[in-house]
Amino acid sequence: MGYKELVLNLPPACREDDIRQAISDKLGFHEFSFHILKKSFDARKKQDLHWRIQVGVDSSRLRGPSPALAPVLSIPYKKGRGRVVVVGCGPAGFFSALVLQKAGYEVTLIERGTAVRDRASRIARFEQTGVFDPLGNYAFGEGGAGTFSDGKLTSRTKHITKEKNFVLSCYMEAGAPEEIGYLAHPHLGSDHLKTIVSTLTGQFRALGGVVLFETLLDDLVVRDGRVCAVSTSRGVLDADQVIVAPGHSAYDTYRMLIRRGVPFRLKNFALGSRVEHPQELINTAQWGRARLPGVKAAEYRLTSPGDGTLPVYTFCMCPGGMVVPATATAHTNIVNGMSLYARGGGYANAGCVVGVNIQNLLQREVTPLEALDWLESLEQSFHEQAGGFRAPACGIREFIEGRSKNTALTSSYPLGLKPADLWTLLPTPVSRALRAGLNDFSRTIRGFEDGVILGLESKTSSPIQMVRDETGHCAGFENLAVVGEGSGYAGGIVSSAVDGIKYALSILGD
Repeated sequence: MGYKELVLNLPPACREDDIRQAISDKLGFHEFSFHILKKSFDARKKQDLHWRIQVGVDSSRLRGPSPALAPVLSIPYKKGRGRVVVVGCGPAGFFSALVLQKAGYEVTLIERGTAVRDRASRIARFEQTGVFDPLGNYAFGEGGAGTFSDGKLTSRTKHITKEKNFVLSCYMEAGAPEEIGYLAHPHLGSDHLKTIVSTLTGQFRALGGVVLFETLLDDLVVRDGRVCAVSTSRGVLDADQVIVAPGHSAYDTYRMLIRRGVPFRLKNFALGSRVEHPQELINTAQWGRARLPGVKAAEYRLTSPGDGTLPVYTFCMCPGGMVVPATATAHTNIVNGMSLYARGGGYANAGCVVGVNIQNLLQREVTPLEALDWLESLEQSFHEQAGGFRAPACGIREFIEGRSKNTALTSSYPLGLKPADLWTLLPTPVSRALRAGLNDFSRTIRGFEDGVILGLESKTSSPIQMVRDETGHCAGFENLAVVGEGSGYAGGIVSSAVDGIKYALSILGD
């Protein structure tokens, strides 16, 4: 059996039979099997929109060796390694727990929020009533914040092939479509993720792992540089290893860790708002038409130098999605984006944020605790201005011009908008850079200035970073690590999962 790789350019609405026919046309025969290696949509020229598909073809009529097998993650098993407590059921916490359970540890995974099915019903109740639920919300619960997102599986982190393949294979075994293994920009959608994370939790339990929902980490029991137990809302759990994967919304956990001597330092992060447009406007701007059979919805990724001092970029673009109230506590007001797998909603939204250094922004020395306090105060100010969880909003054109026009505002945001001079609610340097960036984006995408800008986007990444030693532990501790987005070293589903996996592998001791 021989093997050959081909690159095909095919129309947007192509099907499997079209791929097979294109391969046959290139090879001149029909006796083969094939699999897709990579698939990306090329929209650089509106008159030539097409899928670029790389395929691997096997046939007895071909010559050429088969490609090397993809690298596989090796998890050595040894019974009775010890007890591990993992805090946080997002990607970083879950995958570190899964690897260690497979390796022979007795792992208990605790999560302050609820299981995903209960969580979904509580979120629906919050959006209907405006009454915040600390146990079932967009920030905390089974699967982490990413469960209620677009479910993007892209990562710019290098040298993680084995770990990334492990994550993707786990998702596929739990019901994710095989396309996540070859699409250039794979996504799962919140509807798929809710089922997938529940299935993965069941698989972890089947291996002997213990999962405790509605269990809050209160404190660490530390003796001579080792964490010997964790104190939780359900009592004390003994541990030989402790992994904390808090996400970047658990300010109370950050503060507890700092109080216990875990060293953190400042890092750059981003602040801004969400921008939202009718999806057909984005489709028309990107494709030259309102709809394109074979492609779900048009996307964009935009960058700007801003005002020349602070960069501006779009983040976590959700085609055919909705803007959601992503607050983590009862007295803060934060927005984020979400979409379902089909991306069939009528709106497109994206974070539009400014990269900042908090010491430069405030023009003074700032400690990690002060950075948390300042950011939380900003999040609280949006809650106070809105009188709850409505999203302060204005037209993008109004924001650019810096003056109110009483523009009619429409949005997918479920708790409603509150018209506001949004540029006055953000720090002045952030508003100034955003204004310049929005102006640039309006020149790039026709009609961009006719959209809405709303709410506070403050969770693109953590403002602080845990200090790691050469083994990956928290500096000064023998058996404690902070992983994932909450560590300040990862961002997004895949890179957070990989961060947890890498630390888990580092402590196996084989």
